[in-house]
Formats: sequence, C-alpha cells, structure tokens
Amino acid sequence: MGLPTVGVVSLTQGTRPDDLTRGLASLAAQQGVKLDIIVVGNGWAPTGLPARTKALHLDENLGIPAGRNRGAEEVGGEYIFFLDDDASIPSPTFLAEAIAKLRGDPSIGLLQPRVVDPSGVENPRRWIPRIRKGDPSHSGNVFSVWEGATLLPRTVFDATGGWAESFFYAHEGIELAWRVWDQGLRVLYAGDLVANHPAMEPTRHDFYYRLNARNRVWLAKRNLPWALVPLYVGSWTAVQLLRSIRRPAGLRSWFEGWRTGWRENPGGRRSIKWVTVWRMTLAGRPPLV
Repeated sequence: MGLPTVGVVSLTQGTRPDDLTRGLASLAAQQGVKLDIIVVGNGWAPTGLPARTKALHLDENLGIPAGRNRGAEEVGGEYIFFLDDDASIPSPTFLAEAIAKLRGDPSIGLLQPRVVDPSGVENPRRWIPRIRKGDPSHSGNVFSVWEGATLLPRTVFDATGGWAESFFYAHEGIELAWRVWDQGLRVLYAGDLVANHPAMEPTRHDFYYRLNARNRVWLAKRNLPWALVPLYVGSWTAVQLLRSIRRPAGLRSWFEGWRTGWRENPGGRRSIKWVTVWRMTLAGRPPLV
C-alpha cells in the first residue's frame, strides 16, 4: 500500500500572508503522506505560493463554506483536509497519525484536533466542541467541529453534500458533523493531536451576531425533522437570552438574524434520519441544544 493521499484546501482572502506562509510550511513538512494542496483566494489572486501548491482565484468573496467547496472540487486524494489560513499543524506526523486513527476505526467519519494558541495564551473553551468541556486533551465523540483544521475520508465529505454554502460564515461545522453522523459514522475530537491557531474572539466580526442567529435557524430548517425544528431553535433562543444577561452586546443584531432565518429559505434541506437523532441521543447530545 502506498502513502495515503490527501487533498488539502487552504482558504484565504490574502490578508494574513505570514500566517498563510506558516500554515503552508507546516503542510510541506508533513511526513508519510502525499498531498495535493490548493490555496483558494476568496476575492484574492493567490501569489508567491510554494512549489507544487495550486492556486484558485475566486473573483469575489463567496463566504467560507463556498470557498472551501470550490477548493475541494480541485484536489484529489483518499482524504480531504481543510486548514484555515491562520492555522498550522506543529507536528510533521500530524496527518499520518490522524489518518491512522481513521483507518484503525472505520466508524470515525470526521476528525478535529485539539486547538492550541502557540503563544501560550489561554485557549478559548469554544474550541472544545463539547457541552462539558473538561480536559482539552481528552478525546471523544462530538456533534460539531471547529472548522479550521478538519480531516475526512473523501467519500464521507462528498456524501455530506459539502459545506453549507448559504451560511457564508458560522455553524457550518455543526451541519457537517450532523451529516457525518447521518451516514452511520461518528465525529471524533482527537485531544492527542494538535493544531495551532491564534486565540481571537469571533465577535471581532461585525456580522457575527446576525449570522450566528440566522444560521442557527437555518441549521434546524435544513437538517432536522420538522418536529424538532422549533425545539432546537427555542432552546438556543433561551441560551442566548440567558447569555445576554451578562453580555447584552449584539442582542439586537442577533434577533435581526433570528427573524431573517425564519423568513428566508436557506435551501439544501436534507433532514437527518430519526435513527440518527436516536444515535446522537445515546451518544450524549440529542440535536436539541
């Protein structure tokens, strides 16, 4: 058997050249794998790339999910790895070790590593995709992923239908995880594998609150049995209201997005099966919160 083949998609707007260079260098250092790498310029023409790294210029910023999907169309490999332009992988055996986990346990359909800020600052708890965060080095099943460094078998990714393009930004990692679970597989948070990323608050984006709320509604409308849609949206509305007691900033924008989510059709509906709802419930996270 030859080396595992991996298609790698790095999405960028060209605004973080040093970070992009660092991430691409970490890919070039990978051992025990054969990579097909593409840098997707979301409204930017990639230049100055390493040898054997492909470039794809998108004339306008199509959003994060659509940009990743366009890159995925241009790379081959048994596996596909998505690495944000401000992320990197410190270990040269990261991909080989991650693939060994997938090959050793065919029930795993998607893998997210532990995320660490290399500067030593405190890592955001949101990077651990569990309700009970616990020890970040502890591995286990999860039902959403931090999207900045994710690995899947290519057949699994294709079967999900790709990233949710209508979302533009936020929560596409939840939908991807749900659609992996719907294939009878599971999503693994691998606490023993590490990706680097600077700790930044998502609220630095002006549109964060609006898209966060809109996409929560769309996530339910696109993926859940209709009976669960109001329960899921209702639970997250309650969570947001509780959070607003301590952090009221952005609540008006959040409810603007919430209303937009109900008014507009996100497209791409493909409800997960009731047996998937039951499997997720047995695994500790029913798709209600």
